[in-house]
Amino acid sequence: MTGAIPASWAPVLEPVFASEQARALHGWLDEQEEAGRTVYPPRADWLRALELTPLDKVKVVILGQDPYHGPGQAHGLAFSVPDGVKLPPSLRNVYKELEADCGVVPADGGDLTHWAEQGVLLLNNALTVEAGSAGSHQKRGWDAITDACVAAVARREKPSVFILWGSHAQAKARRVSELGPGTRHCVIATPHPSPLSAHRGFFGSRPFSRANDFLIAHGREPIRW
Repeated sequence: MTGAIPASWAPVLEPVFASEQARALHGWLDEQEEAGRTVYPPRADWLRALELTPLDKVKVVILGQDPYHGPGQAHGLAFSVPDGVKLPPSLRNVYKELEADCGVVPADGGDLTHWAEQGVLLLNNALTVEAGSAGSHQKRGWDAITDACVAAVARREKPSVFILWGSHAQAKARRVSELGPGTRHCVIATPHPSPLSAHRGFFGSRPFSRANDFLIAHGREPIRW
């Protein structure tokens, strides 16, 4: 579908990619492109979050809904945009909360690769979207693949942090039994940073310092946000 599965994720994803559901998704995506529809991000970036954050290095999982659907925005990392691209409103609010929480001065650019390289898995629920049509590739089969990724992190012995912004992320986590009551992981669930919901509890939730406090308490290196 997208080239080789990153090595650390292969034992988890090879069976899923071989499933009938994944094959149907692959065929449907090919049809979309053959019909002249623009799909974001570029095919080479569909698994970029997994390439930058190997399974055995994951410390924090931040779940998004689907990629940005504007030209030049999506590059395979949830909430992130390439440097030089105007910051989307949700990411601006993420930066505001980061500054209030940790005193980190907002970056000029929106590329969160430096988070991913430290072990922050920036995973969208659907890894593709049609240009100009938010949510257009939801319920096409990506769920099985990204659910498997979340479950694989949750099954690991090392305690990790799951940051769930909004109802879509929280619903996804509920499908993973290892994140249920009594989990050894830290689950931070708040409203989404979108301007429509950020003032209902995202601002002031301190997800970044809470995540680092948990990591330190469990002998893991904190994230340099």
